[in-house]
Amino acid sequence: MPGIQPLPVPTFSLYGEPVEPGREMLHIEDIQSRSRVRRWEIDTHVHQGLYQIVWIARGWATATLDEHRLQVPAMSAVVVPPGVVHGFRFAPETAGFVLTISPRFLLDGDFQETGDAFRQLFSAAGIVHFDAGCAPGDAPDDASGNATEEATEEACAAHRMQRLFAALMDEFRAPAAPGATNSPVPTWLARAVVWRLARARQQAAQAGHPHERAWRHQAMFARFMLLVESHFMDHWPLERYASRLGMSTTRLNRLVRAEAGRSALQCIHDRLTREACRRLAYVAAPASRLAVDLGFDDPAYFNRFFKRQTGMTPLRWRVAHRQAATAPA
Repeated sequence: MPGIQPLPVPTFSLYGEPVEPGREMLHIEDIQSRSRVRRWEIDTHVHQGLYQIVWIARGWATATLDEHRLQVPAMSAVVVPPGVVHGFRFAPETAGFVLTISPRFLLDGDFQETGDAFRQLFSAAGIVHFDAGCAPGDAPDDASGNATEEATEEACAAHRMQRLFAALMDEFRAPAAPGATNSPVPTWLARAVVWRLARARQQAAQAGHPHERAWRHQAMFARFMLLVESHFMDHWPLERYASRLGMSTTRLNRLVRAEAGRSALQCIHDRLTREACRRLAYVAAPASRLAVDLGFDDPAYFNRFFKRQTGMTPLRWRVAHRQAATAPA
């Protein structure tokens, strides 16, 4: 019988809405608008070509990002690039915003700094947390107004982010005057959100924040494994995987070894070998046919590859598997 196929991950434009190819978008809504009616749970799904920021203002959430599950406290932003499988379980009455954007809204015009911030922020999925150490209006001050300016900047960054999201929501909902062109203000505010989040993420990385560094490594490894899952039968060279991830093969190998204890090429070969074993076990076709299905141009090369990986030829492995399956318990 054929191998078991994984259930497809739903692809949406906004959650629960069908994909509209080529749609340009800037959209913001409060978290409760979709999660409350779904008992505070958003099932795993994926967006293609759309970038998302989920801002938790009050409450908390458990976020699924690819293969990782993370606790998200209040005053945190969850950054979700396109193609990242994600879902959320919110604590009841959690408040915040979900911002969904396509690149055009941020990159149109001469906004080099915004473009750089955009690429930096969405280089990997992750969480940007702000220390909500002061409440609005509680910032420290002195007679000159200068001595505590830096402390004020750090202490109240979370509340500035909250005000930015709230202002963006208000502008997005504001009715347009009859005959008026679309307001540019939501785009300006969205750019400000991205710029401030990118700066906060950069500061965390520069400070060597262990959570940020570890998450980036894990997220990049997860993206590598997703590429492997999609292309292992295409027999991509390692350079192509590295190029798609925006890094050198040396850096990719170093990252994969740190996460998996094996080289990147070994991980690719392991996945190809598992698929070969699955088909040898469950597909009633000669090994030469399976070799072609697995992307090998030469069945003899498939035999050598499989023996190098398992210590047995495909035929010998198939016989051993059948004997083990029929042996009395």
